[in-house]
Amino acid sequence: MGHRYAATVTTTPHSLAARFLELHRPGQPLLMPNAWDIGSAKLFESLGFEALATTSGGFAATRGKLDGAMTKDEVLAHSGELAGAVAVPVSADLENCFAHDPAGVAATIAAAAAVGLAGGSVEDFTGDRDDPMYETAHAVDRVRAAAEAAQSGPEPFVLTARCENYLHGRTDLGDTIARLQAYQEAGADVLFAPRVVDPAELKQLLAAVDLPVSVLVTADAPPVGELAALGVSRISVGGAIAVAAYGAAVNAVTELREQGTTSYWELAAVAGPAIRAAFTR
Repeated sequence: MGHRYAATVTTTPHSLAARFLELHRPGQPLLMPNAWDIGSAKLFESLGFEALATTSGGFAATRGKLDGAMTKDEVLAHSGELAGAVAVPVSADLENCFAHDPAGVAATIAAAAAVGLAGGSVEDFTGDRDDPMYETAHAVDRVRAAAEAAQSGPEPFVLTARCENYLHGRTDLGDTIARLQAYQEAGADVLFAPRVVDPAELKQLLAAVDLPVSVLVTADAPPVGELAALGVSRISVGGAIAVAAYGAAVNAVTELREQGTTSYWELAAVAGPAIRAAFTR
């Protein structure tokens, strides 16, 4: 099974998508933090990160909503806004592409490319927690439609195909690998199975596919060095850093109210110079 993307990305060497895919190096994983607004995107870029992702949950939180509550139009507008605010590639968390049918998935990918994103993801989660996973053949059809849309636009677009089994209580490594292999054959560029972090399982998964594999770092994930040694090509954080920022705010106002102290100024002292370096008037 070969890497098909080298044959399809033939645009200028300055293409953000081409650069984005080049950054996926087994053993030297791309560290890709997930930004939730323009400020966090510009901050991460200023700190030297070479590519960024969006986070569906982090974005929803900025609107006072829970993950999964935002509409397709809202997510595309937000993702395009972030892509336009930075010079590095941005890959969007497009959830299940806001469609069950392959044609709808393709339309979302085409729209994502049109707003300036270098890449985006398609999930095999149905959106129904009682029946969470699309049947494999249908999931493959959706990835194939997404890949065709990603390859047919005026600019390249890096498609990440996600298997959501482990996020929804289906800790079946065999099925997860089989799905990712099928998504590879359907034309994906990057493969992703969030919450597969056990080194033994990751070793099996990585050996079973040829495409770059992304890993979501969780509290129980191995450190970055160990993931690199396994051959992981990309590491993202999901909504965790966005949630941690809200956690810092919770601690700060709770401390102020209950203790009358202001140790949050220590974090403010860290953020202040970074913000002044990253932001403009």
